Amino acid sequence: MEKFTVHLKSINDVKEFVRIVNEFPFDVDLASGRYVVDAKSIMGIFSLDLAKPIDVETHENDVSELKEKLKNFIV
Repeated sequence: MEKFTVHLKSINDVKEFVRIVNEFPFDVDLASGRYVVDAKSIMGIFSLDLAKPIDVETHENDVSELKEKLKNFIV
């Protein structure tokens, strides 16, 4: 499991984030405060407070390729 933080500033950011995350076979969650949602769910992401950075929790040890593709969103 690996954790890092992202900031999704617009609707297009959310759509691009979900598109990228869906390319990977492992589970990815987003956590904001006490809420945790599936990072592959656009509706789940929109239920979070996008005004502040969100924690990404992966269920895989080697996520270097994912982090490379998400580098524009990582804080």
